Amino acid sequence: MATTFEAVEVGQELPRITKEPTTQQLVKYAGASGDFYQIHYDKDFAQRSGLPGVIIHGLLKAGWLAELVTTWAGPDAFVRKIAASYRGIDVPGQPYVLTGRVTGKRAEDGRGLVDLEIWGENQDRQQTTLGSATVELPLRR
Repeated sequence: MATTFEAVEVGQELPRITKEPTTQQLVKYAGASGDFYQIHYDKDFAQRSGLPGVIIHGLLKAGWLAELVTTWAGPDAFVRKIAASYRGIDVPGQPYVLTGRVTGKRAEDGRGLVDLEIWGENQDRQQTTLGSATVELPLRR
């Protein structure tokens, strides 16, 4: 179901999405993105680099944040901008939760614009990826 500008309220929370990342998924992402840095698939290399093991690609987490936004907004929305900042590492084999909230809304030049604060959390509920987005939602006519 599509989200409409009129139905959105500041402070509203976005429905949570939980990912269950696997090392196989990281290998597939490496192939699709061309990011073959060994910390994403070689446990021994990652540990020699000071990490607890392989870690999830930052851009994969950003992609999941984009999925959160587009799933919430629906097919009639247009993502005007999206940004992410990586604040911690995340590892496969542990749930990764994506969520957010509406921080502002305004009608501008006949468009309904909604600002979002979005983030990804590890299993300890630490926000390891922070982001923001502006989405254009349809206005009732």
